Amino acid sequence: MIVVHHLNNSRSQRVLWLLEELGIEYELKYYERDPKTMLAPASLRQVHPLGKSPVITDADLTIAESGAIVEYLVNTYGNGRLIPAPSIPEHLRYTYWLHYAEGSAMPPLLLKLIFENFGIGDSDAMSAFIAPQIQLHFDYIESELSNNTWFVSEEFTAADIQMSFPLEMLATNATEVDNRPKIKGFLERIHARPAYKRALERGGKYNFANSI
Repeated sequence: MIVVHHLNNSRSQRVLWLLEELGIEYELKYYERDPKTMLAPASLRQVHPLGKSPVITDADLTIAESGAIVEYLVNTYGNGRLIPAPSIPEHLRYTYWLHYAEGSAMPPLLLKLIFENFGIGDSDAMSAFIAPQIQLHFDYIESELSNNTWFVSEEFTAADIQMSFPLEMLATNATEVDNRPKIKGFLERIHARPAYKRALERGGKYNFANSI
């Protein structure tokens, strides 16, 4: 059985959601962040050397990284669900958004979080680079969501699950989504999905679900 090594308030919530959308049975092993440092516990290093979440085990396989986990689960257990057929143009858009989430959207948000946590949120780097990058990327996302209901097309895919975390993280600043109605609408739609709600029930506390 698939085991999800689940860290509270982390990207692993997306993995639970994907499994619920696919209707796959899974086991949860819970890990809690250090309340002071907000880092994952050292026990996660027994699962994967980096000691980070998400990570899953499936029989003798250990798989880390959100995009790799999503690809593995959809390709192994999806039976064609939540992914466009390889023969159609939407498949390339699916691949793009699946990897854009962590490769492009998340880095400026993480830099902002780190700078603010260390009390340097008003630095030149924040105003000259980080804040403009956040605006650039999320204005781009807003524009792309004007073309379709979901990121790839009118059909919900696993790429939407992957894109959920950066948008939920952005929404911790309410003005960022109030000024971007397409992103706000996307978040409202995913939060209303039954599988999303079931994943919250399984996963426990997840602050980003209440970000709008």
